[in-house]
Amino acid sequence: MPRSLDPVPMSQSATTMSRLMQPDEANVYGNVHGGAILKYIDEAAAVAAWRHARVPKVVTASFERMSFKEPVFVGDILHCHATVRHTGRTSMVIGVRVEGEDPSTGDVRHVASAHVTFVGLDKTGKPTEVPEVRAETEEEQEKMERAQRIHEAIKAALRG
Repeated sequence: MPRSLDPVPMSQSATTMSRLMQPDEANVYGNVHGGAILKYIDEAAAVAAWRHARVPKVVTASFERMSFKEPVFVGDILHCHATVRHTGRTSMVIGVRVEGEDPSTGDVRHVASAHVTFVGLDKTGKPTEVPEVRAETEEEQEKMERAQRIHEAIKAALRG
């Protein structure tokens, strides 16, 4: 059965992945390595991309706008919230907000943010069309507009 390329609501791709940070993911000071956090961002973004596109494969094309705001510590619960915020013909820009939660107090802090571009692939590994993303709220529309600006800046830099 052919898949539909009707616009998909942003909420369909919404993904939250949570994970308890372990000592093997940290340095000697108890701070979780940025590379470990990047891995979890990539996983959450991949799930969001798949939930949006419903294609055989999705692959990371690039990381944009990665910023670390605060350290994450061993014992924190890491939450990665991801949604598709912009689509091209075969690509998707996924916004990821990362939060660290102290499980003993329930305090949650914004620790990192990223925009990650994924490409949808068909069964043969070739790029395939993905549906457009559709905003349902003003907040989602604002997120889509920010992602569009990021996408345009990246394209301009690549042409540069």
